[in-house]
Amino acid sequence: MLFRSRQIFEDHGHSLPLETFNQCIGTDFNTWSPKTHLEDLTGNAIDWHSLDETRQAGIEKNLEGAPAMPGISEAVAAAKTAGMKLAVVSSSSHRWVDGWLERIGLFEQFDTTVCRDDAERIKPAPDLYLEAARQLNLEPATCLVVEDSLNGIKAAIAAGMQSVAIPNRVTACSDFSIDRKSTRLNSSHALISYAVFC
Repeated sequence: MLFRSRQIFEDHGHSLPLETFNQCIGTDFNTWSPKTHLEDLTGNAIDWHSLDETRQAGIEKNLEGAPAMPGISEAVAAAKTAGMKLAVVSSSSHRWVDGWLERIGLFEQFDTTVCRDDAERIKPAPDLYLEAARQLNLEPATCLVVEDSLNGIKAAIAAGMQSVAIPNRVTACSDFSIDRKSTRLNSSHALISYAVFC
């Protein structure tokens, strides 16, 4: 997604720094919109319909055959063996989230998936995480969230949950120190020896 967005910015004579783009990671364009940002920079309205179709097709092609982040499958298996309840909570659609979990062979490992249409507000609001806790029949304070975005960490904090940040290659430049209770891990492999699931 970042590469395609950067290409669109470059085609219009502007750059898209990683730190700027990260404002929309883990949420939607209502929180911060690269589209609005580019139109503000250029002073022109842009025909986004065709650009969006091309961008989405490029994203899906780029992700074809992509495996889970290294260490995730092992950590999920360890959590299941320990009898922990697991959920995937995302600001994306069920079509996107459930579809990718199926493709990487992890869908059946989770007790539930909670996505954008399952609560009134998405991240950085706490609604999705609170809905996940409700579905799992857990108190929010007993849950530990694993996130790769700053908006996700903000949502976890707002939900009253502990959080662990494992940045991806796009969010690695983010400052996850907004909450002293949050922990940052540099690798998903560390999850296996860390109590990071609800």
